[in-house]
Amino acid sequence: MKFGTSGLRGLVSDLEGRASSLYTQAFARHLLETGAARLGDTVLVGRDFRPSSPDIAATCIGALSQAGLSPIDCGAIPTPALALYGLHLKAASLMITGSHIPADRNGIKFYRPDGEIDKQDEMRITAIAAELDRSEIDATRSEAPDHSVQAETLFLARNAAMLPQGALAGLKVGVYQHSTVARDLMVRVLEGYGAHVVPLGRSVDFIPVDTEAVSAETIGLLKGWTREHRLDAIVSADGDGDRPLVSDETGEPLRGDLLGLIAAKFLKAQIVVTPVTSNSGIEAAGDFEVVRTKVGSPFVIAGMLAAVEAGKTGVMGFEANGGLLTASPFEAGAATLLALPTRDSFLPVLATLVLAAREKKPLSQIVAGFRLPFAAADRLENFPVETSAALMSYLRQSDDNLAAFLAPISTVAAKSEIDGLRVTLEDRRIVHFRPSGNAPEMRCYVEAGTEDEAKALLYEGLNLIRAWAAKLERQLDENCRRYWNE
Repeated sequence: MKFGTSGLRGLVSDLEGRASSLYTQAFARHLLETGAARLGDTVLVGRDFRPSSPDIAATCIGALSQAGLSPIDCGAIPTPALALYGLHLKAASLMITGSHIPADRNGIKFYRPDGEIDKQDEMRITAIAAELDRSEIDATRSEAPDHSVQAETLFLARNAAMLPQGALAGLKVGVYQHSTVARDLMVRVLEGYGAHVVPLGRSVDFIPVDTEAVSAETIGLLKGWTREHRLDAIVSADGDGDRPLVSDETGEPLRGDLLGLIAAKFLKAQIVVTPVTSNSGIEAAGDFEVVRTKVGSPFVIAGMLAAVEAGKTGVMGFEANGGLLTASPFEAGAATLLALPTRDSFLPVLATLVLAAREKKPLSQIVAGFRLPFAAADRLENFPVETSAALMSYLRQSDDNLAAFLAPISTVAAKSEIDGLRVTLEDRRIVHFRPSGNAPEMRCYVEAGTEDEAKALLYEGLNLIRAWAAKLERQLDENCRRYWNE
């Protein structure tokens, strides 16, 4: 078990039972030690739809009760809705979710009463867990009072006040429901603004949808549905509803960082905090200051809080996956949106759809109008963490190693090591290698002058990774054979 870019993650077989109780008790003790909670205080628990989540949630509820806190069950609910309810009640919370990763994995996201935990909190929780791990851990499951209706009602009210009445009238929008906990709420919100909504692809089985690297299978579904139903757009979210997915009238997914840019313009943001993986054209695309960070919501939140502490207003952030965070109040529609410093999929979806409704143009034309560099991203799944670490170590070891690795593509002009290794090539294309922070995956992000160039560069970048990994495996096999022969 370890913390990644957002929360604790691991195999279900490792997390179920003892480990989930262990880390929940460590979180509870951390809350009590820091004064973020007192004995008897409320702690919320939510979950996604993956098969293991109900049992893990029940174990966490039992662990919270053992620690002297008062758990509240918020049921299957989007992460931003749970976080909003926690801020409303000034209560800490836990979200049982593995987000977009397969169902054989799961995780826990932890929230203080004032929002998502930071990296220092993660370190302390890990240390407490290591200390508690030396003693017997009671993993008894338990139940708690159900506040799912209250939490959903508050989140619906926030989203129902964001746009003018009837703002989406005239749009025909599909909602790819799959197994996201946002599926029913998203339909209700869009219908509330007058959109003609077509629910699509609802699934009993858990489907891992990664909005940052949309699979070819998912794109095929989106394209088929847009043709069949003549849709203006299809919207969806990942498993826990904090990352948006929007496709245009052809079924082509929009980049998450473009959704963030559209939302920044919708909110009239003054400060935009976003990871280094977001499109390099964002700085020139709006009237706001851009702050770049490492990948992961804790880093984006830290950047936003630093801006607020410096006296800035209009502060928001987004990740390349489209998840949008706010650190300042914003005026939207007839309401003031209070700060919600955790990823939210609903706001970027609404900002994008209302832009299409107002301009009365297909989303593909609106996207083209932003004139951002063409970007693409994908990942190699089931890629050993040790191999990722070895590759990154090799590339960082010397400029000669990096140059030799990228020689089949182009010459290196500049590099950044803010998170992973982001390389600007001599022809101004960009290729960025980064191991996933919470799964055995190696990610590659690219930018180029045209869509075809970006796709070709992504293909080349992933092939370079595969070839290096295969060469490393051959070397290890040869060393093993030599060892046994000797």
